[in-house]
Amino acid sequence: MKFRTKIKKRLPVDRTRTRAAGFTLAEVLAALAVMAIVIPVAIHGLQVANLAGVVAQRKALAVRVGERVLTEAVVARQWNQPVQNGTEQQGPYQFNWTMHNDTWNQNVVSPSAINLSALHQLSVEVTFAAQNKNYSVRLSTLVNTLQQ
Repeated sequence: MKFRTKIKKRLPVDRTRTRAAGFTLAEVLAALAVMAIVIPVAIHGLQVANLAGVVAQRKALAVRVGERVLTEAVVARQWNQPVQNGTEQQGPYQFNWTMHNDTWNQNVVSPSAINLSALHQLSVEVTFAAQNKNYSVRLSTLVNTLQQ
């Protein structure tokens, strides 16, 4: 009885294939270096976007406060004092306002038609804080002090 055995030749192991399956230390370090640069920049961008949103929201509230103060002063004719101050609460936010009454001294096209000494500029500056920084909004209007 004769046994036949087949001897298979082993194929050479492809060592480049096993190396391609993982990352080298240099590749991992390069990826970490890129992430160390990109992540702080992305976080700073998110902080800037958040601040812009908060400031825009508070500016809108500050404009409403300024418009209300100017409207009250014009309707009630409360422009006798040169400077008026106040504080107003809008929800959880506090707004400080200052109103100035100054004579209007700009050049007018036909000064004979308008009594320039009767024109006054009412300006309201509303200040507010957003993320530990102070901001302000300024609104102005002209009033004729001679009209009843």
